[in-house]
Amino acid sequence: MKTKEKSRDSAAQHSKESLRTWLRMLSCETAIEQHLRTLLRQNFSVTLPQFDVLSELERAGEPMTMSQLSKELMVSNGNVTGVIDRLEKTGFARRVRAEHDRRVQYIELTTKGRKEFNKMATQHERWVADLLSDLSLTEMGKLQELLLKARESVRIA
Repeated sequence: MKTKEKSRDSAAQHSKESLRTWLRMLSCETAIEQHLRTLLRQNFSVTLPQFDVLSELERAGEPMTMSQLSKELMVSNGNVTGVIDRLEKTGFARRVRAEHDRRVQYIELTTKGRKEFNKMATQHERWVADLLSDLSLTEMGKLQELLLKARESVRIA
């Protein structure tokens, strides 16, 4: 076989394997996410987006604007608004107007929200550990390394 044909066959094989790899990553992420959505809803009556907002507010350790939350969560302001509305109704978060500009609203966790989020986060960690319990520490390390390499490849492309 000529070198040019080998190169073409190799490129075609790489293309097919790239697609298979992406589909496997996607199906794995989807399965985990669906499982966690169900567990959060059944055990804490919250949605995954609500959990994500609570998590981001806890991580930040200070009130955040809607724009900051949207940027960190990589969603639109409109999506965050609806989630914040529901978190306010449950008493987990509240809006506070900025003194310097009344048009700016900060979102902060309430004491209740922080307490409930900490319960959720502890359970969430257990659920993820259970879902990945068939992987050894070495396997998880290798998988993380490969996923970081894949993310870098995407970033460069």
